[in-house]
Amino acid sequence: MTTIASDTDIASDTVMTDTERTYPPRTAVVSWIFFDWAAQPYFTLITTFVFGPYFATSVAPDPATGQSLWGFAMAAAGMAIAFLSPVLGAIADAAGRRKPWIAAFGALLVLGSSALWIGKPGDPAIIPPLLAAVALASIGAEFATVFNNAMMPTLVPPERIGRLSGNGWATGYVGGIISLIIVLGFLAANPETGRTLLGFKPLFGLDPATHQGDRITGPLTGLWFIVFVTPMFLFTPDYPAKRPVREALRAGLAQLKQSLGELPRQKSLATFLLANMIYTDGLVSLFAFGGIYAAGTFGWHTIQIGTFGIILAIAGTFGAWLGGKLDDRLGPKRVIAGSMLVLLLSLVAILLVDKDSILFIKVAPPEPGGALFAGAAERAYLVLGCLIGAAGGPLQAASRTLLIRLAPKDRIAQYFGLFALTGKVTSFIGPLLIGAITAGTASQKAGMGVLVVFFAAGLALLVRVRE
Repeated sequence: MTTIASDTDIASDTVMTDTERTYPPRTAVVSWIFFDWAAQPYFTLITTFVFGPYFATSVAPDPATGQSLWGFAMAAAGMAIAFLSPVLGAIADAAGRRKPWIAAFGALLVLGSSALWIGKPGDPAIIPPLLAAVALASIGAEFATVFNNAMMPTLVPPERIGRLSGNGWATGYVGGIISLIIVLGFLAANPETGRTLLGFKPLFGLDPATHQGDRITGPLTGLWFIVFVTPMFLFTPDYPAKRPVREALRAGLAQLKQSLGELPRQKSLATFLLANMIYTDGLVSLFAFGGIYAAGTFGWHTIQIGTFGIILAIAGTFGAWLGGKLDDRLGPKRVIAGSMLVLLLSLVAILLVDKDSILFIKVAPPEPGGALFAGAAERAYLVLGCLIGAAGGPLQAASRTLLIRLAPKDRIAQYFGLFALTGKVTSFIGPLLIGAITAGTASQKAGMGVLVVFFAAGLALLVRVRE
């Protein structure tokens, strides 16, 4: 008979060892993995490759202003996520169950994403409610992920956590690829030709002139989440309920206070959380602004940016899958360090690529209306982007694996809350610095350059962590 370990079992290895503990069937594990598939279109379609660049180039007055406004909205959401994540995680640990929290914050993701349909081009009045909707969806996506991650230790034995995490990220990337193909191939059309990437007229009569193909990514993201998160609710076992929410609130806050007091004595865990705070801020900012940066540098629109996103997601899928295997074999710390080194070098190289130069060497700029990625600088950006995509998945997957290895098992959701805290408490700094520097210099390149410091500092701290 397959059962999930009780809370007492999780709290003490002396009660039941990992070899004695039983785990749920494969169906439950696969259903859990599909959460990443369900949530990924928010990050792929909205924050990175379609809606974010569309907002910067078509809704905002100009790309630099759009990048700064988007950065301020992401910063506001990041602050809310940062300060509430550990509190909610502690309450969830005390209450026991995870699924109600995933459902509640998943609803915010669905509502916020669906509201993006209102984002018509060239309407300044729509900008404040549009950014509010993006922030709401971001809060929902991030909080739902915190509680989904906390379910991992009860699904597979410890020696398979790395593979589970990597497979989750890889599956998410595949979901992102498919959602991008749907949007580019059948929904979003070039305003000049009225045709999608595959040469079709947009489905449902979507109007290219008003960018309805870009705006539909919001409702599509909400519907996608509802459909594909359902198996997790149906087939993946939850933790058993322990106490009512009011009691859990008191107990959770007390446990959080205790955990924060213990952190100075847990040097490796504290150092890792600090490193995660810095490099996650850099990674999230890089993904959030990569498409916007390409739109401003090369004049790319939805078709080019979306195709770029598909290629990056394919690279990310293989990177996450391979990273999961290397995680179990070499340990998550080495995977994180290697991924961060690739990200750092690739980012420096990207900052030395412009539409008419590569690493200070002059090249012919792309011709207007030319073939897709025909310019040498565009192809260089594409290669470097693939390296970033391939490294980003293993970095994130191995990070949650390393946390599971370092954190107390009876307070895993609380520590995933602290993990989210360190991933978000300064997450407003990256977008805020990018927004402020971009606004002050009117240069997207100057704004993106600040991310080099984030990866270098995160790597230096990670070296001091002992698994």
